[in-house]
Amino acid sequence: MFNSSDYGTRVADLLTFDGAGERLMPLAHGTCSSREAYKQLKASSPRELFSLSRAPEAAMAGLWMYFSCLDEAHTLAQAVDTPDGSYWHAIMHRQEPDAGNAAYWFRRVGQHAVFPELRNAAVALGYDCGPAWDPFAFVEACEEARRRQGSDNEQLMRRVQLAEWQLLFRHCAQPK
Repeated sequence: MFNSSDYGTRVADLLTFDGAGERLMPLAHGTCSSREAYKQLKASSPRELFSLSRAPEAAMAGLWMYFSCLDEAHTLAQAVDTPDGSYWHAIMHRQEPDAGNAAYWFRRVGQHAVFPELRNAAVALGYDCGPAWDPFAFVEACEEARRRQGSDNEQLMRRVQLAEWQLLFRHCAQPK
């Protein structure tokens, strides 16, 4: 269960501009969903918002992703040379959509710490992803779902994508 207050008052307040961390982000071609969140994020630094976090820049990239501000997420994620940064970078390209580039960045991620919990969350939501999380199969599933907008499958992929965002964000924003 996602609780925006776990990340401090400023982050929780930012998330209230669009769903408090529960927004179903689009699978592709998102545009910044909140003008006010954009302004406040632009005026903030990762160290301000995530001073105690294990990966402040990666957490900030996650906030930009949450609001579908892909250019800003891309710039920040590309500068984070860790599996966490590569993961946000891969998600950004998946949403662009550029499946080949997303796959490239997922190869750089390797086996991420959130994969086991993400696999369990995905299965609980109804996505049969097999015995282990496969980010490449999920890229393809999102590609298929976005071609059938409004379908039950698209809604399922958006819910799994939200679980992915919540888990990766928690992983990056948690204290050192």
